[in-house]
Amino acid sequence: MQIRVIAIEDEPLALKKLISFIEKINYLKVTATFDNAIDAISYLKSNEVDLIFLDIQMEEFTGIQFLEAVHNRPKVIITSAYSEYAIKGYEFDVADYLLKPFTFERFIKAVDKIAEDFKEVDQPTMSDTIFIKTEYRLEKVKIADILYIEGMSEYLRVHTKDKKLMTRQNFKSMAGILPHDHFVRVHKSYMVAIDQIEVIERNRITIGETKIPIGESYKEAFYKVIGM
Repeated sequence: MQIRVIAIEDEPLALKKLISFIEKINYLKVTATFDNAIDAISYLKSNEVDLIFLDIQMEEFTGIQFLEAVHNRPKVIITSAYSEYAIKGYEFDVADYLLKPFTFERFIKAVDKIAEDFKEVDQPTMSDTIFIKTEYRLEKVKIADILYIEGMSEYLRVHTKDKKLMTRQNFKSMAGILPHDHFVRVHKSYMVAIDQIEVIERNRITIGETKIPIGESYKEAFYKVIGM
């Protein structure tokens, strides 16, 4: 299990401490950090995120304004030095409220609750199969056979080792049924199987005979996933 995390925090020291806590938990993976909520909103439009650590008191655009603006959001843990925002935060169904300065023990308690929620949804392994909804039927596909998924207007085209399937499922729903540590979104129109990547050159991925571009807004997160 791996939980993809972003942190929104405009205080450098507070962010450094938070990241140090996150990096001690092996199932948490930081994909991006932001010193303002506006840039984070833009990031969420094109990247899959499971958990947000959100500061409340920020200039220009506060954490509360962020919660009001992002409706279909991941789980949120608020980090704030001000206890008076706790009730307001829970009105937005946040997972927890960490009052600064919080200890590592309190941090673990908060993220363990998140981890339990994710454990309730069994993540498929590479030996498993999934069912892909085509126009008239559900077709069983081995996850290990999927090469990449291509966005085609209102459809997705799933490229496997021996066939191509068209489905109306979107990237978000596909990300929910595919193992997070084996598949990654690299472009607004592409998700790839990491194990199927043969070459990465000039921000292009080669899988078989296909060249897949790495989108600018996905580049940083993608290279982190492959350890670069």
